Amino acid sequence: MSGPRYRKVPSARLSRLASFGQLAGGIAGGMIAEGARRLASGERPRMADLLLTPDNALRVTEQLSRLRGAAMKLGQMISLDAGDLLPAELTAIMARLRDAAHFMPPAQLSQVLTAQWGPDWRRRFASFDATPIAAASIGQVHRATLPDGRVLAIKVQYPGIAASIDADVDNVATLLRMSGLLPAALDLAPLLTEAKRQLREEADYVREASQMRRYRTLLADDPAFVMPAPLDELCGERVLAMDFIPGRPIETLQEAPRETRDAAMTALFGLVLRELFEFGHMQTDPNFANFRWQADSGRIVLLDFGATRPVPGATATAYRELMQAGLAEDRAALRGALVAAGFITPALRQRHGRALDEMIEILLQHLGRPGLFDFADRSFIEPIRRQAERIAADRAAWHVPPADTLFVQRKVSGTAMLAVRMAARLPLRDMVEQALQKQPGCSQ
Repeated sequence: MSGPRYRKVPSARLSRLASFGQLAGGIAGGMIAEGARRLASGERPRMADLLLTPDNALRVTEQLSRLRGAAMKLGQMISLDAGDLLPAELTAIMARLRDAAHFMPPAQLSQVLTAQWGPDWRRRFASFDATPIAAASIGQVHRATLPDGRVLAIKVQYPGIAASIDADVDNVATLLRMSGLLPAALDLAPLLTEAKRQLREEADYVREASQMRRYRTLLADDPAFVMPAPLDELCGERVLAMDFIPGRPIETLQEAPRETRDAAMTALFGLVLRELFEFGHMQTDPNFANFRWQADSGRIVLLDFGATRPVPGATATAYRELMQAGLAEDRAALRGALVAAGFITPALRQRHGRALDEMIEILLQHLGRPGLFDFADRSFIEPIRRQAERIAADRAAWHVPPADTLFVQRKVSGTAMLAVRMAARLPLRDMVEQALQKQPGCSQ
Protein backbone atom coordinates (compact mmCIF):
# COMPACT_ATOMS: atom_id res chain seq x y z
CA MET A 1 0.00 0.00 0.00
CA SER A 2 1.57 3.31 -1.11
CA GLY A 3 -0.13 5.45 1.54
CA PRO A 4 -3.29 5.92 3.60
CA ARG A 5 -6.45 5.62 1.50
CA TYR A 6 -8.47 8.31 3.26
CA ARG A 7 -11.97 9.02 2.00
CA LYS A 8 -14.91 10.28 3.99
CA VAL A 9 -17.71 7.77 4.49
CA PRO A 10 -20.99 9.11 3.07
CA SER A 11 -23.29 8.85 6.08
CA ALA A 12 -26.39 10.80 5.02
CA ARG A 13 -29.15 8.80 3.37
CA LEU A 14 -29.38 11.11 0.35
CA SER A 15 -25.65 11.03 -0.33
CA ARG A 16 -25.63 7.22 -0.20
CA LEU A 17 -28.68 7.07 -2.49
CA ALA A 18 -26.93 9.41 -4.93
CA SER A 19 -23.92 7.09 -4.93
CA PHE A 20 -26.13 4.18 -5.95
CA GLY A 21 -27.58 6.36 -8.71
CA GLN A 22 -24.09 7.13 -9.98
CA LEU A 23 -23.25 3.44 -9.87
CA ALA A 24 -26.36 2.46 -11.82
CA GLY A 25 -25.69 5.22 -14.36
CA GLY A 26 -22.06 4.17 -14.78
CA ILE A 27 -23.01 0.52 -15.30
CA ALA A 28 -25.70 1.48 -17.80
CA GLY A 29 -23.24 3.68 -19.70
CA GLY A 30 -20.70 0.86 -19.73
CA MET A 31 -23.32 -1.57 -21.03
CA ILE A 32 -24.33 0.81 -23.84
CA ALA A 33 -20.72 1.34 -24.89
CA GLU A 34 -19.91 -2.37 -24.77
CA GLY A 35 -23.11 -3.22 -26.64
CA ALA A 36 -22.30 -0.72 -29.40
CA ARG A 37 -18.79 -2.13 -29.70
CA ARG A 38 -20.04 -5.70 -30.03
CA LEU A 39 -22.79 -4.79 -32.49
CA ALA A 40 -20.24 -2.96 -34.65
CA SER A 41 -18.17 -6.14 -34.75
CA GLY A 42 -21.16 -8.21 -35.86
CA GLU A 43 -22.01 -9.80 -32.50
CA ARG A 44 -25.44 -10.03 -30.86
CA PRO A 45 -24.54 -9.74 -27.17
CA ARG A 46 -26.68 -10.98 -24.30
CA MET A 47 -27.65 -8.71 -21.40
CA ALA A 48 -25.53 -10.75 -18.95
CA ASP A 49 -22.48 -10.39 -21.22
CA LEU A 50 -22.88 -6.61 -21.24
CA LEU A 51 -23.31 -6.40 -17.48
CA LEU A 52 -20.49 -8.71 -16.40
CA THR A 53 -17.63 -6.86 -18.06
CA PRO A 54 -14.33 -6.10 -16.29
CA ASP A 55 -15.03 -2.34 -16.56
CA ASN A 56 -18.41 -2.70 -14.87
CA ALA A 57 -16.94 -4.97 -12.19
CA LEU A 58 -14.35 -2.26 -11.50
CA ARG A 59 -17.12 0.34 -11.22
CA VAL A 60 -18.98 -1.82 -8.69
CA THR A 61 -15.81 -2.51 -6.72
CA GLU A 62 -14.84 1.16 -6.47
CA GLN A 63 -18.29 2.46 -5.56
CA LEU A 64 -19.05 -0.24 -2.99
CA SER A 65 -15.64 0.22 -1.37
CA ARG A 66 -16.39 3.94 -1.09
CA LEU A 67 -19.85 3.37 0.39
CA ARG A 68 -18.68 0.62 2.75
CA GLY A 69 -21.32 -0.72 5.12
CA ALA A 70 -23.95 -3.18 3.97
CA ALA A 71 -23.30 -2.39 0.30
CA MET A 72 -19.65 -3.41 0.47
CA LYS A 73 -20.45 -6.34 2.76
CA LEU A 74 -22.84 -7.83 0.20
CA GLY A 75 -20.20 -7.41 -2.50
CA GLN A 76 -17.66 -9.22 -0.33
CA MET A 77 -20.14 -12.04 0.27
CA ILE A 78 -20.74 -12.42 -3.46
CA SER A 79 -17.01 -12.50 -4.22
CA LEU A 80 -16.27 -15.02 -1.47
CA ASP A 81 -19.25 -17.28 -1.99
CA ALA A 82 -18.84 -17.45 -5.77
CA GLY A 83 -15.83 -19.72 -5.37
CA ASP A 84 -15.19 -21.65 -8.55
CA LEU A 85 -18.42 -20.58 -10.25
CA LEU A 86 -17.66 -17.06 -11.49
CA PRO A 87 -15.26 -16.53 -14.39
CA ALA A 88 -11.71 -16.22 -13.09
CA GLU A 89 -11.33 -12.61 -14.27
CA LEU A 90 -14.46 -11.44 -12.48
CA THR A 91 -13.62 -13.41 -9.34
CA ALA A 92 -10.24 -11.68 -9.18
CA ILE A 93 -11.80 -8.23 -9.61
CA MET A 94 -14.58 -8.78 -7.08
CA ALA A 95 -12.08 -10.23 -4.62
CA ARG A 96 -10.56 -6.76 -4.41
CA LEU A 97 -13.52 -5.86 -2.21
CA ARG A 98 -12.02 -7.98 0.55
CA ASP A 99 -9.22 -5.44 1.05
CA ALA A 100 -10.33 -2.36 -0.86
CA ALA A 101 -11.86 -0.30 1.95
CA HIS A 102 -10.80 3.31 2.34
CA PHE A 103 -10.06 4.90 5.72
CA MET A 104 -12.02 7.59 7.52
CA PRO A 105 -10.22 10.93 7.53
CA PRO A 106 -8.79 11.78 11.00
CA ALA A 107 -11.44 14.49 11.59
CA GLN A 108 -14.28 12.05 10.97
CA LEU A 109 -12.59 9.45 13.18
CA SER A 110 -12.25 11.96 16.00
CA GLN A 111 -15.95 12.83 15.76
CA VAL A 112 -16.90 9.16 16.21
CA LEU A 113 -14.58 8.68 19.20
CA THR A 114 -15.65 11.95 20.82
CA ALA A 115 -19.27 10.82 20.61
CA GLN A 116 -18.31 7.52 22.29
CA TRP A 117 -15.75 8.62 24.91
CA GLY A 118 -16.13 12.40 25.23
CA PRO A 119 -13.90 15.28 24.08
CA ASP A 120 -10.94 14.28 26.28
CA TRP A 121 -10.80 10.73 24.94
CA ARG A 122 -7.08 10.90 24.11
CA ARG A 123 -6.24 11.15 27.81
CA ARG A 124 -7.38 7.54 28.22
CA PHE A 125 -4.36 6.34 26.23
CA ALA A 126 -0.61 6.56 26.35
CA SER A 127 -0.77 6.43 22.54
CA PHE A 128 -3.40 6.05 19.84
CA ASP A 129 -2.34 5.38 16.25
CA ALA A 130 -4.46 7.55 13.95
CA THR A 131 -3.67 5.43 10.90
CA PRO A 132 -5.72 2.21 11.04
CA ILE A 133 -4.04 -1.18 10.90
CA ALA A 134 -7.05 -2.63 9.07
CA ALA A 135 -10.19 -1.41 7.31
CA ALA A 136 -13.23 -3.42 6.33
CA SER A 137 -16.84 -2.96 5.30
CA ILE A 138 -18.34 -1.79 8.60
CA GLY A 139 -15.40 -0.36 10.56
CA GLN A 140 -11.66 0.17 10.80
CA VAL A 141 -9.20 -0.97 13.46
CA HIS A 142 -6.64 1.13 15.33
CA ARG A 143 -3.81 0.16 17.63
CA ALA A 144 -3.64 1.93 21.00
CA THR A 145 -1.73 1.61 24.26
CA LEU A 146 -3.18 2.20 27.73
CA PRO A 147 -1.20 4.02 30.43
CA ASP A 148 -0.47 0.63 32.08
CA GLY A 149 1.14 -0.63 28.86
CA ARG A 150 -1.68 -2.90 27.72
CA VAL A 151 -1.89 -2.86 23.92
CA LEU A 152 -5.37 -2.76 22.39
CA ALA A 153 -7.00 -3.15 19.01
CA ILE A 154 -9.92 -0.74 18.77
CA LYS A 155 -12.56 -1.24 16.09
CA VAL A 156 -14.38 1.96 15.17
CA GLN A 157 -17.57 1.81 13.15
CA TYR A 158 -18.04 4.11 10.19
CA PRO A 159 -20.66 6.80 10.89
CA GLY A 160 -24.12 6.25 9.51
CA ILE A 161 -23.47 2.60 8.66
CA ALA A 162 -26.00 1.08 11.07
CA ALA A 163 -28.74 3.47 9.96
CA SER A 164 -28.07 2.79 6.26
CA ILE A 165 -28.30 -1.01 6.35
CA ASP A 166 -31.91 -1.42 5.23
CA ALA A 167 -31.62 1.13 2.42
CA ASP A 168 -28.28 -0.24 1.22
CA VAL A 169 -29.56 -3.81 1.03
CA ASP A 170 -32.68 -2.67 -0.83
CA ASN A 171 -30.57 -0.62 -3.26
CA VAL A 172 -28.24 -3.54 -4.01
CA ALA A 173 -31.28 -5.77 -4.57
CA THR A 174 -32.74 -3.17 -6.93
CA LEU A 175 -29.50 -3.09 -8.93
CA LEU A 176 -29.64 -6.88 -9.23
CA ARG A 177 -33.25 -6.72 -10.37
CA MET A 178 -32.49 -4.00 -12.93
CA SER A 179 -29.62 -6.05 -14.31
CA GLY A 180 -31.97 -8.76 -15.53
CA LEU A 181 -29.65 -11.41 -14.10
CA LEU A 182 -32.31 -12.62 -11.67
CA PRO A 183 -35.67 -14.08 -12.71
CA ALA A 184 -38.54 -11.75 -11.90
CA ALA A 185 -40.36 -14.58 -10.08
CA LEU A 186 -37.44 -15.28 -7.72
CA ASP A 187 -38.52 -14.32 -4.20
CA LEU A 188 -35.59 -12.59 -2.51
CA ALA A 189 -37.68 -11.05 0.29
CA PRO A 190 -36.92 -13.67 3.00
CA LEU A 191 -33.20 -13.57 2.25
CA LEU A 192 -33.09 -9.76 2.21
CA THR A 193 -34.93 -9.62 5.54
CA GLU A 194 -32.43 -12.03 7.04
CA ALA A 195 -29.47 -10.17 5.51
CA LYS A 196 -30.66 -6.94 7.11
CA ARG A 197 -31.03 -8.63 10.49
CA GLN A 198 -27.58 -10.19 10.23
CA LEU A 199 -25.96 -6.90 9.25
CA ARG A 200 -27.72 -5.03 12.07
CA GLU A 201 -26.30 -7.59 14.48
CA GLU A 202 -22.82 -7.16 13.00
CA ALA A 203 -23.13 -3.41 13.53
CA ASP A 204 -23.88 -3.90 17.25
CA TYR A 205 -20.44 -3.99 18.88
CA VAL A 206 -21.88 -4.65 22.35
CA ARG A 207 -23.35 -7.85 20.96
CA GLU A 208 -20.05 -8.73 19.28
CA ALA A 209 -18.19 -8.33 22.58
CA SER A 210 -20.56 -10.84 24.19
CA GLN A 211 -20.02 -13.28 21.32
CA MET A 212 -16.26 -12.89 21.71
CA ARG A 213 -16.59 -13.87 25.37
CA ARG A 214 -18.80 -16.84 24.36
CA TYR A 215 -16.13 -18.20 22.02
CA ARG A 216 -13.37 -17.69 24.56
CA THR A 217 -15.38 -19.99 26.84
CA LEU A 218 -16.28 -22.53 24.16
CA LEU A 219 -12.68 -22.87 22.98
CA ALA A 220 -10.92 -22.50 26.32
CA ASP A 221 -9.83 -26.15 26.07
CA ASP A 222 -8.53 -25.93 22.48
CA PRO A 223 -4.84 -24.97 22.22
CA ALA A 224 -5.13 -24.45 18.45
CA PHE A 225 -6.89 -21.10 18.84
CA VAL A 226 -6.40 -17.77 20.56
CA MET A 227 -8.95 -14.93 20.76
CA PRO A 228 -8.88 -11.37 22.09
CA ALA A 229 -10.76 -10.35 25.21
CA PRO A 230 -12.94 -7.23 25.12
CA LEU A 231 -12.23 -4.30 27.45
CA ASP A 232 -15.77 -3.55 28.55
CA GLU A 233 -15.20 -0.03 29.90
CA LEU A 234 -14.16 1.16 26.43
CA CYS A 235 -16.80 -0.75 24.45
CA GLY A 236 -20.03 0.62 23.07
CA GLU A 237 -22.44 -0.01 20.21
CA ARG A 238 -20.07 1.64 17.69
CA VAL A 239 -16.64 1.13 19.30
CA LEU A 240 -15.13 -2.23 20.29
CA ALA A 241 -11.90 -2.33 22.32
CA MET A 242 -10.06 -5.63 22.72
CA ASP A 243 -6.61 -7.09 23.32
CA PHE A 244 -4.21 -6.66 20.45
CA ILE A 245 -3.03 -10.14 19.51
CA PRO A 246 -0.10 -10.27 17.08
CA GLY A 247 -0.35 -12.52 14.06
CA ARG A 248 0.36 -12.69 10.37
CA PRO A 249 -2.26 -12.91 7.59
CA ILE A 250 -3.60 -16.46 7.37
CA GLU A 251 -2.45 -16.61 3.74
CA THR A 252 1.18 -16.66 4.94
CA LEU A 253 0.52 -20.25 5.97
CA GLN A 254 1.07 -21.10 2.32
CA GLU A 255 4.79 -20.69 2.99
CA ALA A 256 4.74 -23.17 5.91
CA PRO A 257 5.62 -26.88 5.66
CA ARG A 258 2.82 -29.23 4.63
CA GLU A 259 2.42 -30.69 8.14
CA THR A 260 1.87 -27.17 9.52
CA ARG A 261 -0.67 -26.26 6.85
CA ASP A 262 -2.53 -29.53 7.30
CA ALA A 263 -2.63 -29.14 11.08
CA ALA A 264 -4.00 -25.59 10.83
CA MET A 265 -6.71 -26.54 8.34
CA THR A 266 -7.61 -29.63 10.39
CA ALA A 267 -8.18 -27.30 13.35
CA LEU A 268 -10.31 -24.90 11.28
CA PHE A 269 -12.44 -27.66 9.75
CA GLY A 270 -12.75 -29.24 13.17
CA LEU A 271 -14.03 -25.91 14.47
CA VAL A 272 -16.71 -25.76 11.76
CA LEU A 273 -17.90 -29.25 12.68
CA ARG A 274 -17.94 -28.41 16.40
CA GLU A 275 -19.92 -25.23 15.70
CA LEU A 276 -22.45 -27.17 13.66
CA PHE A 277 -22.90 -30.30 15.75
CA GLU A 278 -21.67 -29.45 19.25
CA PHE A 279 -21.86 -25.70 19.99
CA GLY A 280 -25.09 -24.96 18.12
CA HIS A 281 -23.47 -21.60 17.38
CA MET A 282 -21.39 -20.51 14.40
CA GLN A 283 -19.27 -17.57 13.31
CA THR A 284 -20.62 -17.48 9.76
CA ASP A 285 -18.16 -15.07 8.11
CA PRO A 286 -15.17 -17.00 6.71
CA ASN A 287 -13.45 -13.92 5.26
CA PHE A 288 -9.73 -14.73 5.35
CA ALA A 289 -9.07 -11.46 7.22
CA ASN A 290 -10.90 -12.95 10.23
CA PHE A 291 -8.09 -15.48 10.76
CA ARG A 292 -4.44 -14.78 11.52
CA TRP A 293 -1.48 -17.08 12.02
CA GLN A 294 1.09 -17.12 14.81
CA ALA A 295 4.13 -18.90 13.41
CA ASP A 296 5.94 -18.98 16.75
CA SER A 297 3.10 -20.59 18.74
CA GLY A 298 1.42 -22.43 15.86
CA ARG A 299 -1.93 -21.00 16.92
CA ILE A 300 -4.69 -19.45 14.81
CA VAL A 301 -6.04 -16.08 15.93
CA LEU A 302 -9.83 -15.82 15.59
CA LEU A 303 -11.18 -12.31 14.98
CA ASP A 304 -14.51 -10.63 14.24
CA PHE A 305 -17.47 -12.28 15.96
CA GLY A 306 -20.17 -9.96 14.63
CA ALA A 307 -21.56 -12.61 12.27
CA THR A 308 -21.95 -15.21 15.03
CA ARG A 309 -25.44 -16.69 15.17
CA PRO A 310 -27.28 -19.73 16.55
CA VAL A 311 -27.56 -22.78 14.32
CA PRO A 312 -31.19 -23.95 14.48
CA GLY A 313 -31.64 -27.59 15.42
CA ALA A 314 -33.44 -28.30 12.13
CA THR A 315 -30.48 -26.93 10.15
CA ALA A 316 -27.97 -29.02 12.09
CA THR A 317 -30.17 -32.10 11.64
CA ALA A 318 -30.37 -31.49 7.89
CA TYR A 319 -26.58 -31.30 7.64
CA ARG A 320 -26.23 -34.38 9.83
CA GLU A 321 -28.51 -36.38 7.51
CA LEU A 322 -26.70 -34.99 4.45
CA MET A 323 -23.30 -36.08 5.75
CA GLN A 324 -24.54 -39.45 6.95
CA ALA A 325 -26.01 -40.16 3.52
CA GLY A 326 -22.76 -39.09 1.89
CA LEU A 327 -20.64 -41.31 4.12
CA ALA A 328 -22.95 -44.26 3.41
CA GLU A 329 -22.97 -43.39 -0.31
CA ASP A 330 -26.75 -43.75 -0.14
CA ARG A 331 -27.81 -41.85 -3.24
CA ALA A 332 -31.54 -41.88 -2.52
CA ALA A 333 -31.00 -40.60 1.03
CA LEU A 334 -28.61 -37.96 -0.30
CA ARG A 335 -31.18 -36.65 -2.74
CA GLY A 336 -33.75 -36.49 0.05
CA ALA A 337 -31.31 -34.72 2.37
CA LEU A 338 -30.54 -32.09 -0.28
CA VAL A 339 -34.25 -31.33 -0.52
CA ALA A 340 -34.67 -31.31 3.28
CA ALA A 341 -31.77 -28.87 3.70
CA GLY A 342 -33.26 -26.59 1.06
CA PHE A 343 -30.40 -26.80 -1.44
CA ILE A 344 -32.79 -28.08 -4.11
CA THR A 345 -36.57 -28.17 -4.47
CA PRO A 346 -38.74 -31.13 -5.48
CA ALA A 347 -39.51 -29.27 -8.71
CA LEU A 348 -35.84 -28.82 -9.53
CA ARG A 349 -35.24 -32.48 -8.74
CA GLN A 350 -38.02 -33.44 -11.16
CA ARG A 351 -36.83 -31.11 -13.95
CA HIS A 352 -33.10 -31.84 -13.67
CA GLY A 353 -32.84 -35.22 -12.00
CA ARG A 354 -30.24 -36.58 -14.42
CA ALA A 355 -27.88 -33.60 -14.03
CA LEU A 356 -28.24 -33.71 -10.24
CA ASP A 357 -27.55 -37.44 -10.18
CA GLU A 358 -24.41 -36.92 -12.25
CA MET A 359 -23.21 -34.20 -9.84
CA ILE A 360 -23.87 -36.47 -6.86
CA GLU A 361 -21.98 -39.30 -8.52
CA ILE A 362 -18.97 -37.08 -9.22
CA LEU A 363 -18.89 -35.81 -5.64
CA LEU A 364 -19.24 -39.28 -4.13
CA GLN A 365 -16.40 -40.60 -6.27
CA HIS A 366 -14.19 -37.69 -5.26
CA LEU A 367 -15.11 -37.35 -1.59
CA GLY A 368 -15.51 -41.07 -0.98
CA ARG A 369 -11.89 -41.98 -1.61
CA PRO A 370 -10.21 -43.52 1.42
CA GLY A 371 -7.35 -41.74 3.17
CA LEU A 372 -6.55 -38.04 2.97
CA PHE A 373 -8.73 -35.66 0.99
CA ASP A 374 -6.51 -33.49 -1.22
CA PHE A 375 -7.99 -29.99 -1.56
CA ALA A 376 -5.46 -29.16 -4.27
CA ASP A 377 -7.13 -31.71 -6.57
CA ARG A 378 -9.75 -29.65 -8.42
CA SER A 379 -10.29 -32.16 -11.20
CA PHE A 380 -13.95 -32.60 -10.26
CA ILE A 381 -14.80 -28.88 -10.51
CA GLU A 382 -15.17 -28.65 -14.29
CA PRO A 383 -17.60 -31.62 -14.58
CA ILE A 384 -19.63 -30.16 -11.68
CA ARG A 385 -19.59 -26.73 -13.32
CA ARG A 386 -20.95 -28.14 -16.59
CA GLN A 387 -23.91 -29.76 -14.82
CA ALA A 388 -24.52 -26.66 -12.68
CA GLU A 389 -24.57 -24.44 -15.77
CA ARG A 390 -27.13 -26.74 -17.37
CA ILE A 391 -29.40 -26.35 -14.34
CA ALA A 392 -28.74 -22.61 -13.99
CA ALA A 393 -29.80 -22.04 -17.59
CA ASP A 394 -33.33 -22.99 -16.51
CA ARG A 395 -34.23 -19.73 -14.79
CA ALA A 396 -37.67 -21.05 -13.86
CA ALA A 397 -35.96 -23.59 -11.59
CA TRP A 398 -34.01 -21.01 -9.58
CA HIS A 399 -34.78 -20.70 -5.88
CA VAL A 400 -33.25 -19.25 -2.74
CA PRO A 401 -32.35 -21.80 -0.02
CA PRO A 402 -33.33 -21.00 3.58
CA ALA A 403 -31.20 -18.25 5.10
CA ASP A 404 -29.95 -20.47 7.94
CA THR A 405 -28.70 -23.01 5.40
CA LEU A 406 -27.00 -20.29 3.37
CA PHE A 407 -25.17 -18.86 6.38
CA VAL A 408 -23.89 -22.28 7.45
CA GLN A 409 -22.90 -23.19 3.91
CA ARG A 410 -21.07 -19.91 3.57
CA LYS A 411 -18.81 -20.92 6.47
CA VAL A 412 -18.32 -24.43 5.11
CA SER A 413 -17.52 -23.20 1.60
CA GLY A 414 -15.25 -20.40 2.80
CA THR A 415 -13.24 -22.79 4.95
CA ALA A 416 -12.93 -25.15 1.99
CA MET A 417 -11.67 -22.28 -0.17
CA LEU A 418 -8.96 -21.56 2.42
CA ALA A 419 -8.01 -25.25 2.41
CA VAL A 420 -7.70 -25.07 -1.38
CA ARG A 421 -5.43 -22.04 -1.01
CA MET A 422 -3.29 -24.02 1.43
CA ALA A 423 -3.30 -27.16 -0.75
CA ALA A 424 -4.21 -29.00 2.46
CA ARG A 425 -4.70 -32.74 2.80
CA LEU A 426 -7.11 -33.74 5.57
CA PRO A 427 -8.66 -36.98 6.91
CA LEU A 428 -12.03 -35.49 6.05
CA ARG A 429 -14.13 -38.67 6.23
CA ASP A 430 -12.72 -39.56 9.65
CA MET A 431 -13.32 -36.02 10.92
CA VAL A 432 -16.94 -36.05 9.76
CA GLU A 433 -17.60 -39.49 11.22
CA GLN A 434 -16.24 -38.39 14.60
CA ALA A 435 -18.21 -35.12 14.52
CA LEU A 436 -21.47 -36.94 13.80
CA GLN A 437 -21.03 -38.87 17.04
CA LYS A 438 -21.06 -35.65 19.07
CA GLN A 439 -24.15 -34.63 20.97
CA PRO A 440 -25.34 -31.04 20.47
CA GLY A 441 -24.74 -28.63 23.30
CA CYS A 442 -26.79 -25.69 24.41
CA SER A 443 -27.08 -22.89 21.84
CA GLN A 444 -28.32 -20.27 24.26
